[in-house]
Amino acid sequence: MTIRLLQVDTFTDRVLGGNPAAVCPLDAWPDEATMQAIAAENNLSETAFLVPEGEGYRLRWFTPNVEVDLCGHATLAAAFVVFEELRPGTERISFETLSGLLTVSREGAELVMDFPAQPASPATPPAELAQALGAAPAEVLAGADWIAVFENAAQVAKLSPDHAGLVTLDRRGVVATAPGDAGDSDYVLRFFAPKNAVPEDPVTGNVQTALVPYWAGRLGKRRLTVRQLSARGGRMICEDRGERVSIAGRAVLYMDATISLGC
Repeated sequence: MTIRLLQVDTFTDRVLGGNPAAVCPLDAWPDEATMQAIAAENNLSETAFLVPEGEGYRLRWFTPNVEVDLCGHATLAAAFVVFEELRPGTERISFETLSGLLTVSREGAELVMDFPAQPASPATPPAELAQALGAAPAEVLAGADWIAVFENAAQVAKLSPDHAGLVTLDRRGVVATAPGDAGDSDYVLRFFAPKNAVPEDPVTGNVQTALVPYWAGRLGKRRLTVRQLSARGGRMICEDRGERVSIAGRAVLYMDATISLGC
């Protein structure tokens, strides 16, 4: 049995930048254990699997140790594979997922994802949050993740968290965010998810579903430029659309390979 695997660098316009995701286009689903084993072997933050369904595709995402219900950069990677390899000339594609229907459209060089907004709420965090981050945030929100809001980008950039401490917290992961520097971005972030075998994600799309409503309200603007302060770095353009959030970025192909699963 062989499976095609394409590795795509997302939220970047250069190879070896942004966030890499693996994409496996399939005709039919293998068993779940096989998909999880492939994701573990790839050892990327996400591997996406897609199967044709109706006029679009059914899309699933796996980290090295668990299936997740929403992933931004691997959706961007899957859309890139559809637009460039599977259905050249297509300008819009839909994916059925565990988070409902997601659409991606091509707008020039940008691929624009339409995701549900998932606003977070102000919350009193456990003391272990600041201990694990090594710094006390100015404000904390709670949603799928703990969101630690700092006063400036430099504070976020210099965080050196205790990942063992982050694992003990009662959320999927921790987002550290702050206003961006003038002329560079509206806000910055880093994302830590050691529970999902992702100590620090290079560039994270899905957390924008919570960050965009917050920063749009705080900054009084709907369209936002975003920079992720990871080692690889990445940029995206997001827009608050009420109950939906758009997340736009670019992608480039790094590798086109074949997985051989033996006899």
